[in-house]
Amino acid sequence: MEASRVLPATALACVALLAGCSGPAPSSNAPSSPATTAAAPRVSGPAGDLQAAYQKVVKDVLPSVVQITTGQGLGSGVVYDGKGDIVTNAHVVADARTFKVSLATGGATLGARLVASYPDQDLAVVRLDSVPKGLKPAVFGDSPQVEVGQIVLAMGNPLGLSSSVTQGIVSAVGRTVSEGRSGGNGGSGPTIANMVQTSAAINPGNSGGALVNLAGQVIGIPTLAAVDPELGEGAAPGIGFAIPAATVTRIADQIIKSGRVTDSGRAALGITGRTIVGADFAPAGVAIVSVEKDGPAEKAGLRAGDIVTRVDQTPISTMQSLAEALAGLRPGDRAEVTYVRDGTERTATVTLGEV
Repeated sequence: MEASRVLPATALACVALLAGCSGPAPSSNAPSSPATTAAAPRVSGPAGDLQAAYQKVVKDVLPSVVQITTGQGLGSGVVYDGKGDIVTNAHVVADARTFKVSLATGGATLGARLVASYPDQDLAVVRLDSVPKGLKPAVFGDSPQVEVGQIVLAMGNPLGLSSSVTQGIVSAVGRTVSEGRSGGNGGSGPTIANMVQTSAAINPGNSGGALVNLAGQVIGIPTLAAVDPELGEGAAPGIGFAIPAATVTRIADQIIKSGRVTDSGRAALGITGRTIVGADFAPAGVAIVSVEKDGPAEKAGLRAGDIVTRVDQTPISTMQSLAEALAGLRPGDRAEVTYVRDGTERTATVTLGEV
């Protein structure tokens, strides 16, 4: 099992699995330390202030970042509360129900079990079988306050290197990204809206960890790394994505309270569809296979056989593009759906439902 994921740098929607769960931690063959060492030089001025801020954030937050190991690989997680709940990516836990958890502060490996997984947002919560003394929950930030240019640190266990920290900035906010499923079936995984793009390195094993601002707040859960098409499956440097804190807390709170997600916040058209191709064999729209009885599409007059080609001003050529269009909308929103029936283009106003 692999675990952070990657998307082609030329198309933010096409993602294939890459980072998150990797193999065992690499062995170290580093030479022994010399008998005497010089004291680290003291850095003064603005550079010293920034270095001190980095070090404080690492000291404050890293104890809240754990390593999660399954039978297939490993990933990262963030301590969510004092009851032993840990939030991570759904693709980190995959099909597992029990886990081994290692704390950044050391000590014996702890057992944990799955509370619930919500693959539609690639989030899951696991709970420690016993809560160790001094377990430190992370502080989650306010997503609307995240701005491009903010310095961030990504904390996790890339390639099994426990408690690693990388540094970067917030490169963009509000990205909509479609993940791929294990095995490289690009674009067939969940589509997640409002993701935080960062230049902090996200490597296999980082998935489910923490993207942290200099105030020591977790602003996102690192999940994806982009792929450079010219490098095949190689990650494109400096393009990673994290699920925003607001989404994480909304989903995690529901899972912890109810054992499942009761309010997804995700808009739905209420159809089963499939991508069709045109005369040039290029994707040409989404054919409706069936409509949900009394669902949004049926109430708006759509029916099986109709071909959806646009939602509001967004062209629809594939199921993936339809998922991306809906990801930017909310249940209850009214959307104008353009479709083709019997060779004639029509429109319908649909009041969207919920996944």
